[in-house]
Amino acid sequence: MPRPQGRVLVAQNKKARYNYHLGETVEAGMVLVGTEVKSLRAGRASLTDGFATIDDGEVWLRGVNIPEYKFGTNTNHPVIRNRKLLLHRRQIDKLEREIGNSGRTLVPLSIYFSDGYAKVELAVGTGKKDWDKRQTIAERDANREAQRALATRNKGRH
Repeated sequence: MPRPQGRVLVAQNKKARYNYHLGETVEAGMVLVGTEVKSLRAGRASLTDGFATIDDGEVWLRGVNIPEYKFGTNTNHPVIRNRKLLLHRRQIDKLEREIGNSGRTLVPLSIYFSDGYAKVELAVGTGKKDWDKRQTIAERDANREAQRALATRNKGRH
């Protein structure tokens, strides 16, 4: 069976944009075992508690939940384990410099398949305070109201 071409989304961290001010994003490959890949192809993963760290020049994805493969045997993978991410040395060095500043972390935004290969999209994030979150909600509501007003105004023209 041929691999699907393009980008096939598996999981998305919807709260990341709410909880963090996000900076530059980077795409990284993932080192996985067979049943993890099958579970991801079935669309099963959770990024809610996930984060990435850089240890000894290697990037590790931690706290990401990829459930056991439904049809797996005793060779099934552990649900939550540290998974190595594949990046170029220059990218790792740049990320290490960026998260060296206090209060910054690597946040996984999404897991997807790109031309058949499992990838994770990471962003450098700075945690938001409560007032930042309220401000984000207020801006979103204001934009929604403006779009509604434009829609009703444009409806009257026809």
